[in-house]
Amino acid sequence: MNEVKSSPPEDPVKCTSYNTDCTVTNSIGIFPDRTICQAGEVKYPTTEEDLISIVAIATKNNRKMKATTRYSHSVPKLACPDGKDGLLISTNNLNKVLKIDADARTITVESGVTLRQIINEAAGAGLALPYTPYWWGITIGGLMATGAHGSTLWGKGSAVHEYVTEIRIVSPAGAEDRYAKVRLLTESHGDDDQHLNAARVSLGVLGVISQVTLKLEPMFKRSVTYLTKDDKDLGEELISFGREHEFADVTWYPSQKKAVYRVDDRVPVETSGDGLYNFIPFRPTLEAELFVVRSAEEAQEKIGDANGKCLGAKLITAILAGLGYGLTDNTGVFLGYPTVGFSNRMQSSGTCLDSKKGGLIKTACPWDPRIKGEFYHQTAFSVPLTVVKDFIKDVQSLVELEPHALCGLEINNGILMRYVTASSAYLGKTEEAVDFDITYYRSKDPMKPRLYEDIIEEIEQIGLFKYGGLPHWGKNRNVGFIGAINKYGNSDKFIEVKQEYDSRGLFSSEWTDQVLGIKKVGLSIVKEGCALEGLCICSKDSHCAPNKGYFCRPGRIYNQARVCTNRQDQSKDEL
Repeated sequence: MNEVKSSPPEDPVKCTSYNTDCTVTNSIGIFPDRTICQAGEVKYPTTEEDLISIVAIATKNNRKMKATTRYSHSVPKLACPDGKDGLLISTNNLNKVLKIDADARTITVESGVTLRQIINEAAGAGLALPYTPYWWGITIGGLMATGAHGSTLWGKGSAVHEYVTEIRIVSPAGAEDRYAKVRLLTESHGDDDQHLNAARVSLGVLGVISQVTLKLEPMFKRSVTYLTKDDKDLGEELISFGREHEFADVTWYPSQKKAVYRVDDRVPVETSGDGLYNFIPFRPTLEAELFVVRSAEEAQEKIGDANGKCLGAKLITAILAGLGYGLTDNTGVFLGYPTVGFSNRMQSSGTCLDSKKGGLIKTACPWDPRIKGEFYHQTAFSVPLTVVKDFIKDVQSLVELEPHALCGLEINNGILMRYVTASSAYLGKTEEAVDFDITYYRSKDPMKPRLYEDIIEEIEQIGLFKYGGLPHWGKNRNVGFIGAINKYGNSDKFIEVKQEYDSRGLFSSEWTDQVLGIKKVGLSIVKEGCALEGLCICSKDSHCAPNKGYFCRPGRIYNQARVCTNRQDQSKDEL
């Protein structure tokens, strides 16, 4: 076992010399194409003035730039500038809460402030940011770049960027503006809204966000109960459940044919309870435990032990259910439902960021790349409410054909389903939808196929292409972004603002140009074995692993899908 001592996550930027000759990666230590991005230098501004100076000098020198964040939780290559000479601008030290206005119910923060800080600082003033992602180790700048969200169909929806009232962003400029410009974007309900709606979800291509002001609410309490039900009527119940409960979500275990409904609603502040939600998979985990779990799954993959995965999934889900999924009272013990607590204690977690720095007991976040722990793919897309019932039915049909196929997802906490609404952001969600978040095994060997690979690939293609699902900008393999920009009716308006803010594309990269459709080709990296990693959709056997018995074939129920399968019941003629 790796002898590296655990600690809070490392800075994703590493340099061989003092802040020069650098690399940047993500929280799992590798991008979807298995590259680690190179860059010439990193800068750590501590004030907006520093940031302006850094952007100005780089612009004057026509240097490519990218903002990076403290923990780099975006899976795709959003933080990677083109070429080895690019400049990384880390927001690590732009980490101050600047102002809380209790009367206006707003909080103004620098872009490197984490969600955890925002929640805690707001709570100290008796205020709450009502809808947030469940993982608090993301910065407000990174959160906005990717459109991160919680779960609700109520009000303005679950995306944090919908509660932004003001943004300060530093962008390149001409010599007349000394090569950098600070733009103040506010809600005006006029022409300026075009700029704000572009900046709400920016993919980091408009510049570096300096400051953000968020609208808050008076603090309130929430009551949470988890209900486990058979998934037979999941398609029908999913829509009504989201409308009935403000903070509802559903976790689906399709191979076990059950779903766990989170009944989560506001209750009066006077309601008894000081509960806490500390999600178990986000807690500090023993290195030895992570080693055993990963080693077991590798062994199961090697010998094709689907039954072993299913038994493991049932054990894990039983443990999570028995511990209330991380809900406790103020003594740290789960005493049953409902669990009532203030919103700031119930909405988000991530205590593995406080893992011990060594000693006899070594703990870490489960995905820490310095240890042998989780290594995974993430597929996340939102399916419109109007067709979500049909999508659920398709997945259930695949499970009927292969009952053990999705046990691997259940080892990784099943399929999390969160509710989203139509967004004002040009690259935000376009309508009410359910976001499906799927995490699953990834081999350390890119040429090694996965057990039941074809089923997960077919689900991915059904969601994205058959039902027109929108990808989560901060997750997904390359396949998730193929043709995605064409699903956004306001993408042309976003490109207009991008051209105005950064006409030379200094904050763009080959990757973002591909995703935004500016560069028409390249999202698919077509080579031997490319479909195994989601770098392409297979069109011939060599894109899979024919030497290991995996061939490119149509999907089981979605004939337009092309998946890597080891089934022998289809011939090449069917392609």
